[in-house]
Amino acid sequence: MPYFKDAEDVYSNLGKLFEDIVADEELGPRLRSTDTVLQYRMRRPDSQLTLRVLEEDEPRVDFGVTELQPEVVLAMDADTAHQLWLGKVNVTVALARGQISARGPVAKILKLVPLVKPVRSRYESQLQASGRQDLA
Repeated sequence: MPYFKDAEDVYSNLGKLFEDIVADEELGPRLRSTDTVLQYRMRRPDSQLTLRVLEEDEPRVDFGVTELQPEVVLAMDADTAHQLWLGKVNVTVALARGQISARGPVAKILKLVPLVKPVRSRYESQLQASGRQDLA
């Protein structure tokens, strides 16, 4: 059974996580240092999160259809994205196994990998606070 029932469920959990990350005093600048427009395209349920994290612009997170043109695209099942941000999926292994497909400049994609570990506890706390212990 999938973790998320529909796209709105994805947005209220993973989308909120990214909104919090871009606003965070420590993690926001680290994410903006990638200087890109990043898009997570997810399946099961179909959903899409697009992050404009440019060094010189205000960060922005769009849910669903957007006019932003992504430079980096990561495609995966929503369950894989959920497990990734909980620290239960190794990015390198998931890429090698085809669980995650990536398109864009490799250097920018690699800058994203170190963010997984510090985000894990934030995501766990967010799920607990929102009463979604079923996801934690």
